[in-house]
Amino acid sequence: MKISIITVTWNCVTTIQKCLDSVGTQIHPEVEHIVIDGVSTDGTLEALKQHRQQLTKLVSEPDQGIYHALNKGLSRATGDVVGVMHSDDFFADAAVLSDVASAFEDSSIDAVYGDLEYVAKNDPHRVIRHWRSGEFSPARLAWGWMPPHPALFLRRQVVEQWGGYETRFRIAADYDAVLRYFGRGGIRPAYIPRVLVKMRVGGASNRSLRNIIRKSTEDYLALRRNRVGGFVALAWKNFSKIPQFFTK
Repeated sequence: MKISIITVTWNCVTTIQKCLDSVGTQIHPEVEHIVIDGVSTDGTLEALKQHRQQLTKLVSEPDQGIYHALNKGLSRATGDVVGVMHSDDFFADAAVLSDVASAFEDSSIDAVYGDLEYVAKNDPHRVIRHWRSGEFSPARLAWGWMPPHPALFLRRQVVEQWGGYETRFRIAADYDAVLRYFGRGGIRPAYIPRVLVKMRVGGASNRSLRNIIRKSTEDYLALRRNRVGGFVALAWKNFSKIPQFFTK
């Protein structure tokens, strides 16, 4: 089973090495790593070129934002399964994709997801927040549940049938996609109850008060667009994050 991992980069020279290493050391034998770079100017592109043999595809050209770049990666993916590895994220260990592939051995499974840990930007060993996904149910989706985007893997047919990321959303296109796949798409997921990915804090969605407000607005629009819920779901989505700071 081939797994396609898509990474979008732009001026991330300080974190890209760990990202590349975490993909390159996976014990699963069939991994396709596609990197879409937004014309970095800080040495990121040079670092990527040094690992050219490891990368299946490397594209560096202007884009219209992260979701537009991810869509370019999806269009180039040839794997049976696709996943996203952001440039400042990394897999929890070398067996992650092997465990994901094992879960997909059940042909009725459309998606596989697990847990995620937020770690300190300059100390990836220090855990800030633990996102325990738990089992999926349509009722939980209507109450704001979603799996961590970097810890979600989909059969490529799901994306081909239900589309990639809606670029009208600048921050919440991943949430919109989850609502589309798990809600309208009615896909059947499998949950791996362990940490699959570690993410450095400081992402675009919580970088400023303005971004937090914009993300909440886009989350609400995504809920309404996919006919899953409204203000109550949005409130519970945000409230449910609080225990993640205390769970170990």
